[in-house]
Amino acid sequence: MTTSPGDAGADTLPEGLQLLAETFSFSERGRPLLGFGHYATVIDMGGPQALALATDTIGTKALVAQAVGKYDTAGIDCVAMNANDIVCVGAEPVSMVDCVLVEEMEEAFLAEIAVGLREGARRARISIAGGETARVPEMLRGAVPGRAFDLGGTCAGLVEPDRILTGAAVVPGDALVGFASSGIHSNGLTLARRTFRDAGWELGRHVEEFGRTLGEELLEPTAMYVDLAMALLRELDVRALFHVTGGGFLNLRRLEAEAGFDIETLPPVPAIFMVIQRLAGLDDATMYAEYNMGAGFCAVVPEAEAERALALGEACGIAGWRLGTATASAGREVTIHADGIALRGGAE
Repeated sequence: MTTSPGDAGADTLPEGLQLLAETFSFSERGRPLLGFGHYATVIDMGGPQALALATDTIGTKALVAQAVGKYDTAGIDCVAMNANDIVCVGAEPVSMVDCVLVEEMEEAFLAEIAVGLREGARRARISIAGGETARVPEMLRGAVPGRAFDLGGTCAGLVEPDRILTGAAVVPGDALVGFASSGIHSNGLTLARRTFRDAGWELGRHVEEFGRTLGEELLEPTAMYVDLAMALLRELDVRALFHVTGGGFLNLRRLEAEAGFDIETLPPVPAIFMVIQRLAGLDDATMYAEYNMGAGFCAVVPEAEAERALALGEACGIAGWRLGTATASAGREVTIHADGIALRGGAE
């Protein structure tokens, strides 16, 4: 199986992506097996396993780290955002390279970032085999003079071509199972920072609902779902895996499923989201379209395997819930109607 620019939907892509889609034909070895829009791409290497690649950054969570003066967890976020995406195509993450752009080079500062990268790699069970560190002061201005940085990476994984997950195997009646997040993760920080700034909340403020400072809550590292995903893939007939990032549950529309989803049960909402919602005056629909709201990772499995999926999550130390059911919606419509919330969105 190979993907041509046409298969990648190049005719409907923005101009920049159309140009990139043309590169699909440049290489005889290493051609993409998937088009654009998945959590990761998969490259045909001509052997029994294909190469999965994903890239991401920690976004404006870096600004929170600068303002708090704490840099030793940013690397965990970087690894988690990439490794959690890689597993969504059914691949096992194996290695990663990082890219650190800084306003000023300082060994102690870079060492703190390396502490987080090392811990993230340990949690994901991968190596960090290389990367790039560059001083670009003209390009970066952050929350603290001299401490501006941007942190991203690219993760590689392996998957057998006939075991690639795209969501195409989802059928009506399958169960949607969700697993707990650790908080805000690395998405929606711009809205969160603006909300707290406008409310006059400093990052050093102790917040009773959190049991710690606002800055500490926002810097809670993104949960790592690699062990859980590998267990699900080993033990169950997994139809799809879904990393709940920016866009919340509506990102279920990214799956190549000829089905929609009815979400009937929602997980307990972490305090960080309740506080953001209260201060910003946002409605439930907006919050569930922006944040993970307590479920950072989802799996679609046959209904008969839903309880086993939850048990595997528990064995990995991650709480889970049966959230809903795949439906026969031809437009891949996602409907949340739990707790009186009516959030509907079809395929874009």
